[in-house]
Amino acid sequence: QVQLVESGGGLVQAGGSLRLSCAASGRTNSDYAMGWFRQAPGKDSEFVAAISWSGDSTYIADSVKRRFTISRGTAKNTVYLQMNSLKPEDTAVYTCAGAPALGVVIRGPEYTYWGQGTQVTVSS
Repeated sequence: QVQLVESGGGLVQAGGSLRLSCAASGRTNSDYAMGWFRQAPGKDSEFVAAISWSGDSTYIADSVKRRFTISRGTAKNTVYLQMNSLKPEDTAVYTCAGAPALGVVIRGPEYTYWGQGTQVTVSS
């Protein structure tokens, strides 16, 4: 099995930035596409960003496209979500996920491994 652990969440003022990290361990994750989802209280889980196994292809949700970026570490066992110009509506639990695919995956059911999530709170 593969374990995913997120870190980097916290409290930030509107307009600030945070960088989330997702570290993978366990079985080899060389062939896993990765993604980020978020869920605010009382709302459905929302796709945020995805990246291919190689890291050369990404997809960012329209709602955050101009502000967020996703990237992979050199060893491909770490994925980052850089969040800039944060808004109060970005407040949510952010969860990373892995899918057994090479290309970008944006559909939640295709992800087979999920982290526990990290809280991001943006104050006004």
